[in-house]
Amino acid sequence: MPWFPVKKVRKQMKLLLLLLLLTCAAWLTYVHLSLARQGRAPRQRLGSGRDGEKLTGVTEGRGVRAVPSTQKAEDSSESREEEQVPGDANMLPGGPGRPPPPNLTHHTPPWREEYKGQVNLHVFEDWCGGAVGHLRRNLHFPLFPHTRTTVKKLAVSPKWKNYGLRIFGFIHPARDGDVQFSVASDDNSEFWLSLDESPAAAQLVAFVGKTGSEWTAPGEFTKFSSQVSRPRRLMASRRYYFELLHKQDDRGSDHVEVGWRAFLPGLKFEVIGSAHISLYTDESSLKMDHVAHVPQSPASHVGGYLPQEEPSADMLRPDPRDTFFLTPRMEPSSLEDVLEPCAYAPTYVLKDFPIARYQGLQFVYLSFVYPNDYTRLTHMETDNKCFYRESPLYLERFGFYKYMKMDKEEGEDDEEDEVQRRAFLFLNPDDFLADEEEGELLDSLEPTEASLPQMGRKPPALAGHTEPAATPTLPTPPGPLDEQTPRRSRALSWAAGAARPLPLFLGRAPRPPSKVYVTRVRPGQRVSPRAPRSPPWPPFPGVFLHPRPLPRVQLRAPPRPPRPQGRRTSSPQATEPRPPARAQATQGGREGQARATGLAAPRADVNSSLEAQPVTSFLTLSQVSRPQLPGEGEEEEEEEDGEEGAPGDEAASEDSEEEAAGPALGRWREDAIDWQRTFSVGAVDFELLRSDWNDLRCNVSGNLQLPETEAVDVVAQYMERLNARHAGRFALLRIVNVEKRRDSARGSRFLLELELQERGGGRRRLSEYVFLPLPGARVGDADGESPDPPPAASARPDGRPELCRPLRLAWRQDVMVHFIVPVKNQARWVVQFLADMAALHARTGDSHFSVILVDFESEDMDVEQALRVARLPRYQYLRRSGNFERSAGLQAGVDAVEDPSSIVFLCDLHIHFPANILDGIRKHCVEGTLAFAPVVMRLGCGSSPHNPHGYWEVNGFGLFGIYKSDFDRVGGMNTEEFRDQWGGEDWELLDRVLQAGLEVERLRLRNFFHHFHSKRGMWGTRSRKGSPAERS
Repeated sequence: MPWFPVKKVRKQMKLLLLLLLLTCAAWLTYVHLSLARQGRAPRQRLGSGRDGEKLTGVTEGRGVRAVPSTQKAEDSSESREEEQVPGDANMLPGGPGRPPPPNLTHHTPPWREEYKGQVNLHVFEDWCGGAVGHLRRNLHFPLFPHTRTTVKKLAVSPKWKNYGLRIFGFIHPARDGDVQFSVASDDNSEFWLSLDESPAAAQLVAFVGKTGSEWTAPGEFTKFSSQVSRPRRLMASRRYYFELLHKQDDRGSDHVEVGWRAFLPGLKFEVIGSAHISLYTDESSLKMDHVAHVPQSPASHVGGYLPQEEPSADMLRPDPRDTFFLTPRMEPSSLEDVLEPCAYAPTYVLKDFPIARYQGLQFVYLSFVYPNDYTRLTHMETDNKCFYRESPLYLERFGFYKYMKMDKEEGEDDEEDEVQRRAFLFLNPDDFLADEEEGELLDSLEPTEASLPQMGRKPPALAGHTEPAATPTLPTPPGPLDEQTPRRSRALSWAAGAARPLPLFLGRAPRPPSKVYVTRVRPGQRVSPRAPRSPPWPPFPGVFLHPRPLPRVQLRAPPRPPRPQGRRTSSPQATEPRPPARAQATQGGREGQARATGLAAPRADVNSSLEAQPVTSFLTLSQVSRPQLPGEGEEEEEEEDGEEGAPGDEAASEDSEEEAAGPALGRWREDAIDWQRTFSVGAVDFELLRSDWNDLRCNVSGNLQLPETEAVDVVAQYMERLNARHAGRFALLRIVNVEKRRDSARGSRFLLELELQERGGGRRRLSEYVFLPLPGARVGDADGESPDPPPAASARPDGRPELCRPLRLAWRQDVMVHFIVPVKNQARWVVQFLADMAALHARTGDSHFSVILVDFESEDMDVEQALRVARLPRYQYLRRSGNFERSAGLQAGVDAVEDPSSIVFLCDLHIHFPANILDGIRKHCVEGTLAFAPVVMRLGCGSSPHNPHGYWEVNGFGLFGIYKSDFDRVGGMNTEEFRDQWGGEDWELLDRVLQAGLEVERLRLRNFFHHFHSKRGMWGTRSRKGSPAERS
């Protein structure tokens, strides 16, 4: 048995324990160094930096900071600041809640010593927004910038606007030790640093803002806590990959700079110069479509967008139309005997009708759609309310109150309805005045002047007249008469027994255009019915003149400067009790302060009942706001000092002040808010106000909406005939889409798209054109021959006309579609277009389309090679020399199509296509009958298909689908007249298409966008410096 030295071990126990501790420490050190090389070093709580600044933390892995659960609350603000870039979570590709891993760059290209002294700079021009998140929304970020160049230090100021920068390369530390970094910029920026030379290990270490509103002055490195990084241990023998992202909007002094300092007290940040930086790779000899060398890091990588929880536009919500093309279609041959055939020759077709140049826009009609496709840009109506057909000035002043009827309160009569009707200029026929009476009235109307000499006048009255009427009076000194009759400004009177209708004359008064007469209502004393009255001029009804309480015009003006208390007098007045729902109005000493300049406040007797009296004031337009609605009460302020005095003295003192100080600022009574006011409103269908003319004024309204009853009635009639023909084999599951083109003389054609369930089979798609003639309408053929005799009496029991199948109006599902696009020096857009076409082919499985690119000697990429590698079913490459000519390029593409019975789609390069674009083009193109001009939504600066902000291009017809045989018949593109100019060639083609007797279908397509793009560098133009910058 082996001998074990137990006694010696006991004697050396302390030394053995020490050896064990040293071994564990060595092992932990080794593990820490190994993890540090892999970018997964355990986090350590660092202290505060210089001057007590709290240092921000470094990020882990992909830039998301790992915060332990035991971290204290005071460090939580920093952890939130150093998370992944805000808003980027919804921009990463992948399924709901979990983006797929990005395609990061782990291996760097070979580095050379001559790379030192500069770094790579990529510029993304003409992109709005001030946040780095806005830059990441750019369709071409990060692989396809506008410009690739270099910079010699990490301090850049192009003195430009609406751009984004991506600066990347390597940092070479001067010595070993802990280093702090800081970034300063206007607007936002981010500085990412890797643990080694790999872009995949980059971490966000410092940034300026995340919303676009944060900025710093040049060299201001300590404005935000997020600007300064925590100390990083760097070694002089190694190089470290870095990336600097900067976004600038259209304001401020653009700049971005990165500084560093050793982690020692008292040291300042210094901009990193050329001695410590180097290129990532040399891009000078690469074309713009070569992107394999561009590094992809956690800061900048290719990725899609996460689906948003709530789409910003209704059009982005799922709709059965978007994927209905995937449902198997019923064979058209099985539907030929369902309806009787009929001739189809609408009266709006302009065959051989001479029209002036570019007037074809006025002869394009719109179709009605059911159900609602939500193409109306409701999210853009904050700034553009053209859909409602109201004047912007009217909406600004009055809003939509004319569609509301305020509920009557207890004790009110029907006259308030008349007041509200008149307040919004809905006049009665009795409110019109003969020409001679109007002229006499206008000559007698004068504004009230506060500085007129005061003189007494008794208001005449009409004997036996029981209705109160206001008479023009001038301010008079206080006297006994004031106890019975309140003083008023000049007013308009109105006799009930007027001989002729009387008009509203406000817009025709011979006064300067900057002023307007406004009738207000002031509380006054009820005049005795026995007092004689007589109007001083012909009777006239003002808009707001009524013998009952009327709405006030809310007059707002800057408050008058306070006056000494010694000049203010007041007298306690009694108030008339009002209904509980109304605000109480008190007649106080400040009544004179709540009137317009030059108006004397009326005074009521204590024992008299109050009643509204009309008062007309002469005000500038800038002082007039919207009229106060019926039921709104006004609350007068009570005097707190308790001084007593005659209201006439107060008015006289105020008038003397106004005369001495000139046009003084008015003081108005404050409106009381009736929180209990309710109103009645009826369902308003603004779609009924729209017509099927091509509206060129409103670019946010969507497709015209077809009434549900009409769509359901047509579908029910068709399903009745279908089941009668096929013995009830099909059941209607849902109405996917109904499109109607109206002809008021002969009838309407419909495109019915129904989802059917076949008995013993699967779901089927029905997509056919039908025609509903008007009763007794004569329908001529398309060649202009004599019309057919009137149709026979309807066989339907209800007497309504029968549906029929229009001849020569059947579309083909398998017809070839050729996308024709002319290009020149648009590398990034060509690559994007080909990628979209490949994705369209992969998603739809449709191989019956081809892409024809007409290249005008592009220098920034090999277009033909890009076509070869693209996964397209068919393509053609045509090369032309000379300057870019859109008309010539499109014509060359059409000439390359051999089959005359195929569709050519004249296209643009900057288009985002929906998945059902091929189906939409085929449905709306019929050879010899129908051409298709879809309306595209033009996105604004900084907008994307996932967050669309823009407008419908209602004037543009550049995207045009037509059969090649029809295109050749109308003469093709006008290549002679539009040789050196671009613009107008689509309108000129439209004129000839309409004159050839073709219909042009005009619809707004869901999710059909025109990308916002920069026009700098297009068609091979150069900057003013003349440098051959690499632009695409």
